[in-house]
Amino acid sequence: MKLSEGWVPVALSSSIEAGTSAGAIAQGSEIVVWRDSSGKAHVWEDRCPHRGMRMSFGFVRGDHIACLYHGWQYDTAGQCRYIPAHPTLDVPQTIKVPTYLAQEKYGIVWATTDEASVMPNMDAPEVTPVRSLYVDRSVEDVRDAFVRAGMTALAAEPGRLALGDDVLLIGLQEMHDTKTAAHIVILGAPAIYGGDKQKHYAQWAERLRYALEQSRTAEVA
Repeated sequence: MKLSEGWVPVALSSSIEAGTSAGAIAQGSEIVVWRDSSGKAHVWEDRCPHRGMRMSFGFVRGDHIACLYHGWQYDTAGQCRYIPAHPTLDVPQTIKVPTYLAQEKYGIVWATTDEASVMPNMDAPEVTPVRSLYVDRSVEDVRDAFVRAGMTALAAEPGRLALGDDVLLIGLQEMHDTKTAAHIVILGAPAIYGGDKQKHYAQWAERLRYALEQSRTAEVA
């Protein structure tokens, strides 16, 4: 799914701590996922309007994120609020980083440009993060691989898959035509699914990734 068509998973919530940022790619577009000091997650275009430096290389201070290159600071709406070289300047409203709508649900950070898009509701008061898996295959290949591994869709909710008695949510993020991120969580409390269950599914997913990429190598050869 494209960012213009609905909610796209871009990171595990647990991987973005307060006061940190991380770069990501969605359908070839570079984005930055960052969390302000209050804990709110934001998703923006990963580019400072000044010289094009990646905002994901910068640093978070309170509810602002600053570019690493010249320290220009932006508020949570993407608006530049402070330029160190001109501290008294009333910064023009035109200096702004393009932003996406962002929402956290089911232990995953999601983004979209579609204001009318609705996130599916699932019965998951608590989730246990497993890992983000990065696979050098198309999103279709990765989805098919999970299905072949024994997972089945539940109801009409895209990405929600079941394996035995455990219910997993696999959020598939198309990075490029041949690169996919799979953000994996268990729908259930960490008190029950943490530890051994997390490790089990992390290793299971890694084996799936290895087999899928090896099959690609064989196809190319």
